[in-house]
Amino acid sequence: MEQIRQTQKKYCSLAITLAIFAGVSFFLFGLKPIGKGLILGTIFSILNFILMGESLPMKIGQPKKKTFAISFGSIFFRYGLMAIPVIAAIKLEQFNIASTVFGLFMIQFVILTDEIIRLIYNSTQKKTA
Repeated sequence: MEQIRQTQKKYCSLAITLAIFAGVSFFLFGLKPIGKGLILGTIFSILNFILMGESLPMKIGQPKKKTFAISFGSIFFRYGLMAIPVIAAIKLEQFNIASTVFGLFMIQFVILTDEIIRLIYNSTQKKTA
């Protein structure tokens, strides 16, 4: 469980930091809806990632039917949670829909970028050794 929390802390901290810096940059260039949408989507992406990690221990050691029910309920709830910023971006002009959707994928983007950087770093380390 501690390893899950460390992973969550690492990726969530990086994602919100990137979103805030990008959001502030958009604010400075007068693109407030884009910045607000990005930050809103990232916040909900982080909530989704944390809920996913919290639901993992509930599935361990459970019967197959109970594990399926917990998994299905978790997915249903998390998708509902992810729909909130999309609906807000559609209904309210203060959020840009495209940047909100991009923000919803911010955790995945950060994880993918971290793995690519790690691959590149490891391959250059092996060549120099």
